[in-house]
Amino acid sequence: MTKATPTAKYARPRGGAPVVAIVGRPNVGKSALFNRLIGRRKALVEEIAGTTRDRLYGDVTWHGERFRLVDTGGLDAKAEEGYPELIRRQVEQALEEAAALLFVVDAKAGVIPADEEVAAVLRRTKRPIFLLANKVDNEARREDIAEFFELGLGEPLPVSAQHGTGVADVLDRLVATLPPFAEEEAIETPRLAIVGRPNVGKSMLLNAILQEERVIVSPVPGTTRDAVDTPFEFEGRAIVLIDTAGLRRPGKIGRGLEHHAVLRVKQTLDRADVALVLLDASEGLTAQDLHIIGLALKSKTGVVVVANKWDLMPGASPAEFEEQVRSRLHFAPWASFAIVSAKESAGIVPLLRQALRLYDARRQRIETAPLNALVQRAVAERSPPTVHNQQPKFLYVTQAEIAPPTFVFFVSDASLVHFSYRRYLENALRARFGFQGVALRLVFRSRRQR
Repeated sequence: MTKATPTAKYARPRGGAPVVAIVGRPNVGKSALFNRLIGRRKALVEEIAGTTRDRLYGDVTWHGERFRLVDTGGLDAKAEEGYPELIRRQVEQALEEAAALLFVVDAKAGVIPADEEVAAVLRRTKRPIFLLANKVDNEARREDIAEFFELGLGEPLPVSAQHGTGVADVLDRLVATLPPFAEEEAIETPRLAIVGRPNVGKSMLLNAILQEERVIVSPVPGTTRDAVDTPFEFEGRAIVLIDTAGLRRPGKIGRGLEHHAVLRVKQTLDRADVALVLLDASEGLTAQDLHIIGLALKSKTGVVVVANKWDLMPGASPAEFEEQVRSRLHFAPWASFAIVSAKESAGIVPLLRQALRLYDARRQRIETAPLNALVQRAVAERSPPTVHNQQPKFLYVTQAEIAPPTFVFFVSDASLVHFSYRRYLENALRARFGFQGVALRLVFRSRRQR
């Protein structure tokens, strides 16, 4: 297995909409404001400091102006180790790419030393800073925010992320300071979801693909909580990578943050084109890995089973390992397979090329004539089994949709088509039209013969 080389050229896209970063100390309501501005609940919001750890991105349009909003973890300016230090590095990267900053403070708590420390960091950025006093839910609190003038960042703007008050005024001021952005023609962008159980290397794989520390990597399970969307380019194609929280066994899932994270993973699979299901090669294919593959199958995505941490398998045979994995994938023998080492950036380029092939396969449309010719030949080579002394007759087949490819079979009696024969036709479609690795949807409808 070869490592990625500089000639591979995959990186974050250049240009694009201006970036606005939301920053502040922990638990002042940054994620609530993020959700309010993008108009949907994307960031996890809990009354627990440190809920957001990675950078989350969302698009905002206001009076015809568009910008890219980024939510960051709570900033501890003095952090030196552990999660706070990792979060601080994530915030610093957000500050570097931002055209403007929304500094959120808690009007209910007033000015505290942590706010002053964050303000000192932000002043060094030389970016336009909007000081937002959040949780202003009554007139008395509106009058109290004058104390935030002592931060030396100008007039504090009263807002309530929970109720939406004051947000429109902030947006008016913000878009007036942003550089102009020429809207590009929208194009279909492949979405690759990185899923797997905790600590199999999902975040490390994303960082290896991007060649930067985009998300926090830690040996502690549960580091990633939100589904993190990251756009980048690979061999001239725009792609969105989605890193997700690790999925534990159903019996291990508790309430609160982890429960929400599991729901996000399922939602992510529903909007993904290809699922990269990671497993730990040193541990083999586990029951939980199979459960996660099953979730991807229900979402009808393209599926690549990715054996990560191959650097821990010296002398092992890739072919024999794949054979062992496939022996347990009897319910999805068509799934693609790849071996990588995110730690050593090995196997990354072939994996991305494989994922893009599945994306293209999901979106191809088969003409009716060759489709019916294939089915006629398949039926001639293997007749459908008799059910209740009756045998179904296949009259016509057409492709109704793409992504996932959906084929509608008109037969004399759909109830007579046995499950095993449906699988036989599905395999014939894959082999003939290159749908290996892609989940298909087959629909059988009864139609009386004249």
